[in-house]
Amino acid sequence: MAKHDEFDDFFGDDDDTPVVDTRADGRLLRVPLGRLAPNLVNPRTDFGTEAELIDLGKSLRRRQIQACPAVSRSAYLKLWPDHAKQIGDVDYVLVTGERRYRGAAAAGSPTLNCVVDDGLAKDRKTFMEAVVSENVDRQNFNPIEEAYAVQSLVAEFGSNRAVAQHFERVDGWVTQRILLTHLAPEVQELVRKKAMPLDAARTLGKLARDNQWDGTKQLTWWQEEQKQRAAASAERTAAKKAAKASAAPKPVTGKPPAGPEQQGVDPFYGRKTDSTDPAPEEPAATQQEPSLNAATEGAPAVPGQATRPGTTAGGEGQQPRLFPYGDGVAAARYLIHKMPPDEFIKMLDLLNKHRDRQDVSAG
Repeated sequence: MAKHDEFDDFFGDDDDTPVVDTRADGRLLRVPLGRLAPNLVNPRTDFGTEAELIDLGKSLRRRQIQACPAVSRSAYLKLWPDHAKQIGDVDYVLVTGERRYRGAAAAGSPTLNCVVDDGLAKDRKTFMEAVVSENVDRQNFNPIEEAYAVQSLVAEFGSNRAVAQHFERVDGWVTQRILLTHLAPEVQELVRKKAMPLDAARTLGKLARDNQWDGTKQLTWWQEEQKQRAAASAERTAAKKAAKASAAPKPVTGKPPAGPEQQGVDPFYGRKTDSTDPAPEEPAATQQEPSLNAATEGAPAVPGQATRPGTTAGGEGQQPRLFPYGDGVAAARYLIHKMPPDEFIKMLDLLNKHRDRQDVSAG
């Protein structure tokens, strides 16, 4: 066996792997797993599956970026002397980093880098704050682990308010977490598996605390609560569907759009009129003024044009509509709709020649 120096395995156990000082001040140590133990006050119980721990251990073997805080065995036993038998004959006790410890063991890694600081074991309050704070701040605990962690802090700090002030939280933050410790183990398992939401778990925890409910009563309450939540969810879904249906556009029917008369538009003049206004007077009929009905009998209706109220296009008793000689714009619109394009061009040509003759006569 090789000669031991002051940094070798001078404790006389069977592990030949030496403790290697990697810093000048001697506080960062590469400690063999056999000479290292997790503390027994860690509220964390879920460390992942075996496969996950092996993957973590392999990663640590390649490179351990974050060292694990630890204290000496003697410093730890000053706080919890009754733990001596359980931690065994080790040199150091982890403050945090038990998952890394388990990962290294699962992957067969022989050592773990640790920063040893007995100042963390000054008293129980300091030690527990160090154990819990990293996991609480990083949200590494599941809700049940967090509940027992906060409860252990209250035991050391003396009150809910003292813990809340230390972590810069409101008092209710502590109370809400401790409520979960009143749940029965089978109900806590539902919370761990996320089969029960936290708001329901905290409500049930308060009921269990105030009424001293056992596990059976707690599970019965949860069954009824699930039914009520399902009914409320169904109501919300139905309400959303109803709101969506009412907001959807209505289907188009086969009814034709309203004509100008229904829309309040004068059929000849094209201007909007109030439905209560009397129909505009039409030009008086003369012997020379041909009826529009006679001129357009059998022709399709003018787009956008409708008969006067009380008449039916082409129907019996229809009053003849007269050509709007007194309104050039209305007459032009009528002709645009009724006259074939080639005839309309001829008319325009004739009107232009007529205008030119008038200009010459005026000159």
